[in-house]
Amino acid sequence: MSRAGMSQTGMGGTGDQEMTLVQVYRRALRLLAPEKLLAISLASAGVVIAAIQLAEPILFGKVVDALTKGEGAFPIIGLWAALGLFGILANVTVAIYADRLAHRRRLAVMADVFERAMTLPQAYHAARGSGTVIRTIVSGCSSLFWLWLGAMREQLTAFFGIVLLVPTALSMDYRMAAILAGTAIAYTLMNVFVMRRTSAGQSAADRYDYAISGRIGDVIGNVSVVQSYARVSAEAEDLRGMIKDLMNAQFPVLTWWGILSVLQRAAATLTMVAVFAIGAILAARGELTVGEIVAFVSFAGLLIGKLDQLSAFVVRVHQQGPALRMLFSMLDESAAVVESPDAKPLENVAGDVRFEDVSFRYGEGPQGVSDLAFHAPAGQTLALVGPTGSGKSTSIALLQRFRSPDRGRIIVDGQDIAHVTLASLRTSIAVVFQDAGLFNRTIGDNIRIGKPDASEAEVKRAAQLAEAHEFIMAKPEGYDFMIGERGASLSGGERQRIAIARAILKDAPILILDEATSALDAETEAKIKRALDTLRKGRTTFIIAHRLSTVADADEIIVLDHGRIVERGRFTQLAEGDGLFARLVAEGGFTVPKTTGDLEVPAEMHAAGTHPADIHHSGIHDDLFGAS
Repeated sequence: MSRAGMSQTGMGGTGDQEMTLVQVYRRALRLLAPEKLLAISLASAGVVIAAIQLAEPILFGKVVDALTKGEGAFPIIGLWAALGLFGILANVTVAIYADRLAHRRRLAVMADVFERAMTLPQAYHAARGSGTVIRTIVSGCSSLFWLWLGAMREQLTAFFGIVLLVPTALSMDYRMAAILAGTAIAYTLMNVFVMRRTSAGQSAADRYDYAISGRIGDVIGNVSVVQSYARVSAEAEDLRGMIKDLMNAQFPVLTWWGILSVLQRAAATLTMVAVFAIGAILAARGELTVGEIVAFVSFAGLLIGKLDQLSAFVVRVHQQGPALRMLFSMLDESAAVVESPDAKPLENVAGDVRFEDVSFRYGEGPQGVSDLAFHAPAGQTLALVGPTGSGKSTSIALLQRFRSPDRGRIIVDGQDIAHVTLASLRTSIAVVFQDAGLFNRTIGDNIRIGKPDASEAEVKRAAQLAEAHEFIMAKPEGYDFMIGERGASLSGGERQRIAIARAILKDAPILILDEATSALDAETEAKIKRALDTLRKGRTTFIIAHRLSTVADADEIIVLDHGRIVERGRFTQLAEGDGLFARLVAEGGFTVPKTTGDLEVPAEMHAAGTHPADIHHSGIHDDLFGAS
């Protein structure tokens, strides 16, 4: 179970594996570009701080030599104190501004990635799961923050300190400098060796970690199912299995990092012993002063400290590499639809919609639509019906440009939607889904999704038209009632009516009803149908439904099968024929509420001698008219 979960929430494509740690680091630094002047200033300050830190051991040594010779040391001590004070102020300044810069850029990148995630295809989110997507954004941006903060606060200073230390030490004594160089080389080789040994293990551990996040999000999102099917113990046991896999992958990595720490401490100790030993020999020969020995001891301590900082930073970047790769992979992921650079707003929309030989395929598979050609004049209602997988939902997705046609074009009021802005197109379309799609916000906020600047009176009117006002006012805080995640505090019918109120408030010229009344009982559906009939007046409406009451009075019914239009016409015309639609009706493909007294019977059904109650309910309707 756990390994299957891991494979489903993999690292996001081949690009993750191809990006080296150095490339990850460089890309992370490039994200500071919007504030590059401040970043460069902080880097420059790091050079100054490194120079001050390097000057202190030299001054220390000179003070020791001056005192040994009985010379005045106060001028040197004064300079040392001045540089030290300046270094403290510079460190504090860099720390404050680096912290603020890292926070600003982290939040800015988080907003960018969040926006990017919302543009990605639904298949992307379905494959990874909301838990993994959320983890990618939060963990990736957190990793960026610590990388930037470490780089600007410490690592640049450490790097420049080592760079400046080498020529300084060489100018004083090449033999003592060789000891320091050997230490630096040993640290570098140890880090490279351990990183190579742990690279695959860390990637595996991170995959398991992301899989755990995805599994937790999946289970918590379906907690009612887990409880209803007594799956609490089973799901907890599955998660423990995944945690065991994570530990099995992570512990060897942790062991190698522990070994690295021990080796580095050993190298540091040997360096200090070597500096004192070689220094004593050279001093006995008169080739090195006591002050110079003291300076090299300080150099050794400074070098070891800087190498420890860089080593810890490299380990952290190595640990956070998978999270950053996932983040960059999300940023690089192609959106389902890319807006044309010269796209223009869709204005003065009346709602005249025309599909001209539109074809679309999902990858190399057979699913999709072929050669769709139909016209929905402004203000008319068009129903899309057909078996599961026939292309109904795909057609609507193409109209909203969640997908782009492989061939053909879709025209709205004479304008090809491929050349209009996505925002203007989708602003012109209101949608009521089978799943209400509610946020964990107040009822009023959820209705205002349709029109963020709507007044209280407008929200109330929309709710009244959706037959929702009465139950809303019965809630503890009325329109300020928090409905919980996905509207968990509401009934199915209440959730659907809020979604309908949202569409009513949006007041768009094109309306899409995707199984909009499926969650309602007969009495409520009758009320909502009257509201929707009022809403449909003067608007182009597309209906996907398997209830007779929602498609019987459509101006035209388009029957789809295997992605192609096989029939079209009015209800009576199609029902009396011998095609697919008539067979579906005869087999119970349409369902009707058990109580139909409140429903208006379309005139053409009277003419055909058919009443809604005569079209019986069948258990197979989901196979005939399900989502596609």
